[in-house]
Amino acid sequence: MSENSRTLTKSNLLAKNTIYNLVGQAFPVGAAIFSIPILINNMGADGFGVLTLAWMVTGYFGLLDLGIGRSLTKMLSEKLGRDDIQGVPDLIWTALMLTGLMGLFGCLLLSFFASVLVDDLFVMPLALRAQAETSFYVLAISIPLVIASSALSGILQAYQRFDLVNIVRVPVGSLTFLAPVLVLPFSEKLSYIVASLVIVRFLEGVTNFVFCVRVVPNLLNNIRVQLTYLEKMLRFGGWMTVSNIIGPLIIYLDRFMIGSIISVAAVAYYAAPSEIVNRLMVIPGAIVGVLFPALGALTGPDPNKAKNLFFNGVKYTFIAIFPLVLIFFTFAQEGLTIWLGDEFSLGGTIVLKWLMIGGLISSFSYFPFAVLHAAGRPDLTAKVHFIEVLIYTVIAWMLINKYGIEGAAVAWVLRATVDSVILFYLAGRTLKITYPKFTVLLTAAFVVIILCISISLPQVIYIKLWFLALAIVFIFLFSWRIILNLGERDLLLSYVKPL
Repeated sequence: MSENSRTLTKSNLLAKNTIYNLVGQAFPVGAAIFSIPILINNMGADGFGVLTLAWMVTGYFGLLDLGIGRSLTKMLSEKLGRDDIQGVPDLIWTALMLTGLMGLFGCLLLSFFASVLVDDLFVMPLALRAQAETSFYVLAISIPLVIASSALSGILQAYQRFDLVNIVRVPVGSLTFLAPVLVLPFSEKLSYIVASLVIVRFLEGVTNFVFCVRVVPNLLNNIRVQLTYLEKMLRFGGWMTVSNIIGPLIIYLDRFMIGSIISVAAVAYYAAPSEIVNRLMVIPGAIVGVLFPALGALTGPDPNKAKNLFFNGVKYTFIAIFPLVLIFFTFAQEGLTIWLGDEFSLGGTIVLKWLMIGGLISSFSYFPFAVLHAAGRPDLTAKVHFIEVLIYTVIAWMLINKYGIEGAAVAWVLRATVDSVILFYLAGRTLKITYPKFTVLLTAAFVVIILCISISLPQVIYIKLWFLALAIVFIFLFSWRIILNLGERDLLLSYVKPL
């Protein structure tokens, strides 16, 4: 293993960067919790539903980059892992040229279909249609900025500069929710609210570029495109493109279908619980965001260390996320009532409980997904997602038509379960991993028992509080004895003993 590879995959560096990511994701979560009730109260369920669709459209079109962003991170990680820094500026400029072209294409595509989205796809009040269409036109401007920023952030991640990544992520993630709130005292027009999001994206792109110039030597001195890099990126990114198109479609399909089958107001009732689950996903996202460049540097030269990183990511995600899932699951009704009021609590409690189950399952799939991409096998995830979206579309359509937004939540849980099982199987085969079956089955049984007890509790606050306290103690004991190995226990004790 090269010296650079050892430096970029040191445990203390990865741990520090994971903390950076978690902190960087925590601020946007706080901003969302603060902003969403204000936006709903001022814009109404219909207006907030349209804003939710605007956020979704930005996220979806932002991933139409031919897989270049992910490919760039992987190729840069491999180069740095081999101490091969020749041609790094050429590689970066080739990627930025491609992402720029795809951003322009996405901008034109959304502009062309803006009226179709408003008039034909979504069930939208007539009073909002003109504003919504204008908003989508404004939103189209941000697509090149979103795609370019994703690639620039990938450069910083490959260099393990997550301090700089999060200097940008904290204000941008927070302003995604706070900027619309800041506009409300001056105007409640959707186009102005969406324009504030475009300004945030512009500032994100400029700041990321300045940081990349600081981190990458001679970036501004070697501005040229290399066709050899272009071919490698397109070969790797071809399958990534399929995942980038289908993956977000799977994630956002439930909301699109709710908006077209029921109404945009129903999207708001579904989106509020869904946002809580999405905020929890910052935990696996923060961990895997750090591990992916390290996996890219290790998968070839040191597969055993790559396996350890993979297992550790899954274990630490379970320990961190399950107590939080249990809290939201147990106090779903009370939490939604305090946060958004009785109306949203009545419509969203069951949805939130189902989505919490799906979120817990889905959180683990981040790691086999990252392993397969780091190993250069994006074709496997693309094929899985292609088959998945066909089956999921039919199931979600049937369940939404019959059970409404609760049916959408059930369909999402089924999809998350199947997706995780398949990805773990493929990652195990790729890295030749043997899973500890007894530990996996015991952990699954433990989770099911805890959640079943939570469901059966009477709606009495003090009983729920006692249950939660006991459950967290049991989760700690279970994690200590079953999840963590002897070395990890000794490491934790070494930190605790001085205290």
